[in-house]
Formats: sequence, structure tokens, C-alpha cells
Amino acid sequence: MKIHTKSVHAGDRKKPPEQIPVTTPIYTAASYISARQEELDRIFGHELEGYSYARYGTPTGAALEELVTSLENGHGAQACASGMAALELAILAALVDRPKSILAAEALYGATLNLLVRVFEPLGAAVQHVDIYDLEAVERAIAAHRPGCVLMETISNPTLRVGQIDRIAAMCKAAGAALIVDNTFATPLLVRPLELGANFCVHSLTKYLAGHGDVLGGIVICDEAHYETMRTLARTNGPALGAFEAYLAMRGIKTFPLRMERQCANAARIAAWLESHPRIESVIFPGQSAHPDAAVIARLFPPGLYGAMVSFRIRDAAREAVFAFIDRLKLVVRATSLGDVHSMILYPVISSHREMSPAQRQRLGITENLVRLSVGIEDPDDVIADLDQALRG
Repeated sequence: MKIHTKSVHAGDRKKPPEQIPVTTPIYTAASYISARQEELDRIFGHELEGYSYARYGTPTGAALEELVTSLENGHGAQACASGMAALELAILAALVDRPKSILAAEALYGATLNLLVRVFEPLGAAVQHVDIYDLEAVERAIAAHRPGCVLMETISNPTLRVGQIDRIAAMCKAAGAALIVDNTFATPLLVRPLELGANFCVHSLTKYLAGHGDVLGGIVICDEAHYETMRTLARTNGPALGAFEAYLAMRGIKTFPLRMERQCANAARIAAWLESHPRIESVIFPGQSAHPDAAVIARLFPPGLYGAMVSFRIRDAAREAVFAFIDRLKLVVRATSLGDVHSMILYPVISSHREMSPAQRQRLGITENLVRLSVGIEDPDDVIADLDQALRG
């Protein structure tokens, strides 16, 4: 065999060793060889588990999907290149055999609102919004609009409201609608929407699950009734997560429960401190006894775990004052994300909810003086000291 041939073929496609690697390898192959065409035929026909082309699935991606499916107690999952790609896939799968009508919570991540307005409405889907925290309003909206799916967040971004997933799921089931829940803020440590009757659960892997700020990815977990539809769509439109990202996400998930427990404890401590600060007008945190959804949180969340997001309003602060406060931070990271091991701060008015009108933001409580803090795993005293010096100027 000549050198040009060797350079293409040598070393590849050997049988795996008897020993099993302790972590899932990174399989970067775009395509896979079957021993016989009959075997490949059965793989393409979904009669045999196996791999043929990376858009359809890879061993690394499958390992991640199995892992997150087990965390959410679902039937199966599809890992995607971003959280928004995962959410789009979930909505498409929900609407395939249903009316092209979406009933969405008013309080949603800004990019989710853009997805509904800029993608699904132009494609002909009817989009209606409802106060998802008012069960009577939800019931009336479902009866009036007969949606194909209902979309909500476990903990809303950035106002940190909590809806009654189980009771909304029962309404959806009675109406023949699918329930899609973005569980990114809560994570499966706090809430598992599929156990409460949801049909789809979506995560941005970038956030708490991977947890280290080095992965862009998303994942949809669903029930058995929707799994084949979801996978068929994914094989066609190709949102598949890359092998390196899948590996990094799996590595991050190994410490996710430990990180999340620490972050929840830190957030509770920091929220309590903020409530006593003279420069703070108000604090929003799901662990507060005065939270508008306290009874729901007590019913659905594990004791003492309320998430790691804290939103707060700076007293009498216009946009320039909020900018100055954020610019003075030295430890808390001034970046657009959340769920990392380091604490991060974001100003929703200029970022996550920038494209909403001022009137829409005001109605949802996203005021000019509201900031969103994602609490990390640092010593909370150090985070508090940084916030204090920035608030005092």
C-alpha cells in the first residue's frame, strides 16, 4: 500500500478494544461503516440501533441524550446546537399533527418571544399570549383558542415567576394540546416537568447543565408519544449538537447537582442580603415567603432549593446609573448568560428583552432599574462584597 493510501486509511476503523473507556469518547466521524449493507438497511429503517450519518446521531450525542433523559425521567431526547434550536424543534414536533396555534406565557425569554413572532407567525401559526400564572385565564384561553401547544417556563426569565405545571398539563391533556416547558432556570434538580404531565422539556445546555461557560447547546426531552416525530424532524432539519460540545456537556453534568445545590444556597444568602440594602428597591427570588407564587413553589420544589437566579431593582436608578453599577463590578462577570460556576449579571432592558417595547416590559415588570443576577459557586461573602461596593459607588 502506497503512502498516499496509507495517509488516508491507516489507523482508522479498527475494532474497539475489550477495555471500556471510563468516559464517553469524542466521536467526530461524519459517517459510519456497517459490516454489511443488510445491517445498514436495518439501521436506516430504525429496526436496528446503530449509526450511519452524524446528522442522524452519534455515539457521543446519544450518550448525552441518554444522560439528560435519565435526569428528566423522560422517554428520549434530541441534543441540539443551541437552546433556541431545541425549543424550535419542540414546537415543531408538538404542532405536526395539531392545529398550528401556540398559546404562550406572556413572561418568556426575549429570544423565545422573537422565535414566535419572527419564525412561527410568518409560517402561519397563530400565537396568543396569556398570564400563565392565572389558571382561570389559562383555562379560558385554551377553550377560546384551542391551541396545538402551550409554552411556558418553569421559572420565568427574568421576573422569576413559577407556574402550576401539573394543573396546566391537565388542562392541555383535556384539550388535546401539547405542553412545552423550558426548564433551564429550574433544572431537573428542582423540577421535572415530564413527571408533572408536560410533553416536552427543553434546556439550554449552555447554562446549569454544562455549567462552565464553554458549551453552546440545547436539548429536548419528550414523552414516548412524541419521540419518533421529534427524531424524524431532527434527522431532516439537522439541529444536531457537535461531538465536542456533547462531550463537554456530559463532563459538566457530572458535577451539576453539586454545583446547583451550592448555587441555590448562595442565591438564598445573597437575596436576603440584598433585601436589607438601602440602595435596593425590591428583590425577586423564589425562596421569598412573600413571592406571589410561594404556595406553588412550596408544592412543586424540593425544600430549600429555589434556583440560583436573583433579580433586583436598584432604587431610583435610571439606565445610566444601572450601567455605572454594572461597570463597577469587579468579581461578578458582566456577560450575557447564566448558570455558570461564576456569578454573572445582565441588564434585561438592553439584552434579553431589548426588542420588547417599553410598554410591554413595564407590564411584565421588566423595569429600567431591574437587573438579573445568576449566582455562582463562589464564597457568597465575596459576591456580596463586590455587589456592595458597586452599589455604593
